[in-house]
Amino acid sequence: MLRICASEAVGESVTLQLDGQVTGRWVMLLQATCEAHLKNGSRVIIDLKNVSFADRNGIALFQSFKHRQVEFLNALPFIAEQMGRATP
Repeated sequence: MLRICASEAVGESVTLQLDGQVTGRWVMLLQATCEAHLKNGSRVIIDLKNVSFADRNGIALFQSFKHRQVEFLNALPFIAEQMGRATP
């Protein structure tokens, strides 16, 4: 399960606070949520403080968003290491 809480700062940026696991169908939910904010021209920041696990698809999504200048905060060391690896 994944909970996404968005807090916007005067239309300039939005911080998405994630709670849970980025797996399965929740990957698509996170992608849709991020895409909506990116299309509006907002800078997106994703806070991973309360993310306990991300599967292969979740990590791939994080990597793709890093290439689009999405900022990530507070990732667990294992998740941060996986995000830094090149996509196979």
